[in-house]
This record gives sequence, structure tokens and C-alpha cells, in this order.
Amino acid sequence: MNKFLIFVLLYILGGILIWTQTNGQFLWQSFEKNTLLISLTFGVIISYLMINATKYGFMSLNGSLWAIQFTGFSVGLIVNTILNYYLMNEGINIKTSISIFLAFCIITIQLWNK
Repeated sequence: MNKFLIFVLLYILGGILIWTQTNGQFLWQSFEKNTLLISLTFGVIISYLMINATKYGFMSLNGSLWAIQFTGFSVGLIVNTILNYYLMNEGINIKTSISIFLAFCIITIQLWNK
């Protein structure tokens, strides 16, 4: 499988887990009551995913940590928007739409120089 695709998929999975870890308290009482357990459990998994995502990003983006940071941030923004929309019923306004557009632009720019 393409290393860049693995990088993005790991970042998507990590982003979903990060969102769940930090925002689950607003959806489920068990998350609100067990913050330390949630932090320890999710933290280890998220760290492992992001370390590996960075490895694949480094290999696929010509060893550029900047490219990994910008791409990862953009993927995270997109994941966050989708989860906020579907799970928290937050609407997508013009500010959010422009931000999503810019996130796709950032990813495209990082791929351009790949």
C-alpha cells in the first residue's frame, strides 16, 4: 500500500480517537466520570498511531517534518469537522467551509512537492 495513504489513514484513525477522547465527555457519562482511565487508555493507543503515522509521513513526504505537520493538521481539521457535524450536531457555516477548503489546499500543496 502507498506509504502516503498509510500515513493519512493512521492520522484519520488517530484523529477519531483524539476527538473521542477529548469530546466523549459531552456524549457519554462514563467518559465524563472516568477521565483518568480514558486518558491513560486512549493516550497509549493514540501515541502509538501517531508515531507510526509520522514514520510513514516521513518516508512518503521526502523526509519533511513540516509537510507531516501541515498535512496532519489538515487531516485532523477535516476529521474534527465531520465528527462535530455528525455526533455533536454542529452546523457547518461559512467560516468552517473556508477552513475545510484551506485544509484541502494545504494537503494538495504538500503532495505537489512530493
